[in-house]
Amino acid sequence: MRRAGPAGLGALIAIVAVAIAFGVVAGVRAAAPNVTEHRPVAAVLHLTGIVGPATSRYIERGLTTAQADHDRLVILEMDTPGGLDTAMRDIIRAILASPIPVIGFVAPPGARAASAGTYILYACEVAAMAPATNLGAATPIEIGGTSTPRREPEAAGQTSAQGSAGAASGAGKGARSSARSSSSAESANGAGRESSPALTTEERKQINDAVAYIRGLAELRGRNADWAEQAVRGAASLPANVALREHVIDLMARDVPDLLAKLDGRQVKVGGETVVLATRGVSTVQIDPDWRTQLLAVITHPTIAYGLLLIGIYGLLLEGYNPGAMLPGVVGVISLLVALFAFQILSVNFAGLALVALGIGMIIGEFFFPTYGSLGIGGLIAFVVGSIILFDTDVNELHLALPVIAGVATAGGLILIGLVYLTSRSMRRPVVTGKEAMVGALAEAFEDFEQHGRVRFGGELWNAYTSRPVRAGETVRIVKIEGLQLWVEPGATPGLEPAAGRREPPRRS
Repeated sequence: MRRAGPAGLGALIAIVAVAIAFGVVAGVRAAAPNVTEHRPVAAVLHLTGIVGPATSRYIERGLTTAQADHDRLVILEMDTPGGLDTAMRDIIRAILASPIPVIGFVAPPGARAASAGTYILYACEVAAMAPATNLGAATPIEIGGTSTPRREPEAAGQTSAQGSAGAASGAGKGARSSARSSSSAESANGAGRESSPALTTEERKQINDAVAYIRGLAELRGRNADWAEQAVRGAASLPANVALREHVIDLMARDVPDLLAKLDGRQVKVGGETVVLATRGVSTVQIDPDWRTQLLAVITHPTIAYGLLLIGIYGLLLEGYNPGAMLPGVVGVISLLVALFAFQILSVNFAGLALVALGIGMIIGEFFFPTYGSLGIGGLIAFVVGSIILFDTDVNELHLALPVIAGVATAGGLILIGLVYLTSRSMRRPVVTGKEAMVGALAEAFEDFEQHGRVRFGGELWNAYTSRPVRAGETVRIVKIEGLQLWVEPGATPGLEPAAGRREPPRRS
């Protein structure tokens, strides 16, 4: 092996030195503060569609990222019909705990902040809306989709925009506002007492809890608490211009740049301290959901979770019918675990889940215990009812679509009808195996006998009894079997060769 000469050694030293220099420069650049990170930045989060577990995770992560990047503020752009109460409360807790001001902005024009969106907008330090947007309708809804208060909105106070104007015209005038708030609370309590016979205890608990929650948020941010209560008790809604006039929101803006221009110099309270917003010249950065949030949004969709549950159950059943197939078992276990994870996050009615499991079990039982459809029909009914009430939420978009339930139930019904048909046909089919198949078959007398002798059947000799004499070679018919003894009778059709399991053709009368 040749040794490297002075030129080769010098080249090697030069390469190592260059590599070390690149490493040092990269380390210095990584450790040095980035100039662009110190530019004033406003993070923009998008709350669109249903408020669910994936949405709450995305907003919580976005607020954490904005805090780590030292952003000036967070703009929460909203367009939502509402969603799950648990996810809504998670988002509100994250907003209230954020050390960075959170600006709620209902945009673009035509958007809405309904139901859970109204609560979230009230929780933000600044509530803004674009033209031609609306908010409200924050009444809790029962499983069936019917609003909880069964009295007319007028019984709880005026819910129209004009009525709201009369109730909130002095929202910012000290003692007058306080007196009006007290009288409104008393009238609301009185209305609740008057309507108590029409509401169950559970419904009153839901209404009062929601009212207390949104009034607390309104008082924290200094907004119209009376209208917030009306939005819960009477499902009141307001367009953007009326909401601004009634002090439900703080300002209106056409878009995000217009919003930043109007926020400049505004004072807000963050963590008990007054902060002056400096938004002039602030650039915006979009924070998009990561792949985990997107995956969570897919698997927590009720239809997807429901399908994964069915795939998991039937996959395990197929693996049980065909041990060693592996693929159905692997797919079934994974699907079932993912479905159970989704059900843990979603608002699931466990009575509905139990009915679905019971229905599937009864349909499966029809395969093993043929009951001419009674088990299967009962299981199908339990399955359909359980599917309808499976998800306990007030948002229609988070319920299972009726066409999906109808499709699955129809497929199960067709399978059930086919099973009943095959079972009934097999009951009418003649027996071709076992001792029962020998009854009626033809045998050949091996010897002459009057009562006890032997006959040949299926190539074997059997002990036989008869009530009339039988001659050797005569064809006899088996009429009964007792243990290993055959009861036969002569008189079979002459010339018909006996064979195991062969029957005499039917005679015509």
